[in-house]
Amino acid sequence: MSRELPEFEHLLLERDESIVWMTLNRPERLNAISRKLFDEIIQAFAFLAEDEARVVVLRGAGRCFSSGFDVSKDSPSVEDPDLVEDFVRLRAQVNKLLTIWDFPKPVIAAVHGYCLGATTQLVSVCDMTVVADDAIIGFPAMPLGGGYISPFWVSLVGVKRAKQMSFEPDSKISGITASEWGWANYSVPADELMETVRAHALRIAKVPADVLLMKKMALNRVADLNGFRSSVVLGAETDALSHALPAVHDLRATISEHGRKEAIKMFKDGG
Repeated sequence: MSRELPEFEHLLLERDESIVWMTLNRPERLNAISRKLFDEIIQAFAFLAEDEARVVVLRGAGRCFSSGFDVSKDSPSVEDPDLVEDFVRLRAQVNKLLTIWDFPKPVIAAVHGYCLGATTQLVSVCDMTVVADDAIIGFPAMPLGGGYISPFWVSLVGVKRAKQMSFEPDSKISGITASEWGWANYSVPADELMETVRAHALRIAKVPADVLLMKKMALNRVADLNGFRSSVVLGAETDALSHALPAVHDLRATISEHGRKEAIKMFKDGG
């Protein structure tokens, strides 16, 4: 008998044969990932690690996968952050993401609409990614940090493309380009996305659970030996250091004074 799936405020879990669909469920906020939603995602994966489901599919409700981390209530302090506290916080968040990387079952990300900023980290730790052709995958509009997001990209797209995305503010690519670069397995028309992902999940689920676990462990071990785990952890360090830079201090002050949207416009206009 199947266990009853837990209920969350901003996350929806649904059984579909041997699949569990995990849906980011804040469509009114374009599934922006608040601290609460992020914690719910980690809690859900912890529960599903002991569940009978063979495959987890991560997707977003409504118009997009996710518009990024929720900064609607974020009023950045003009004061320079404490470097140690900042690093500890960022390192803890990376470690939580790595629990998805280490999750004992295959995880497929189904990406439509927007997938922006640090949300791309969440997708990067999934085992497979299928994107809609017209999806938009992108980095933050303002350079408020450094090295936190881009290390998750390097092993997928290569260092030069990761640098392109990181160096250019508000850089974006389509689902088709994301597939061509290797960030995603491939792209499909938007109206075929969920059907395609479900077909993959059902085929994967035919493999015995213990065999799937061994396959995932073997492949993750190679990726980790090639530097994935160490590079994303070190990214928390460079990001914390960059938060104390004078230029970042000035950008935070602009946001604090004018609001995020106006600050982004001023940054774009001023170069």
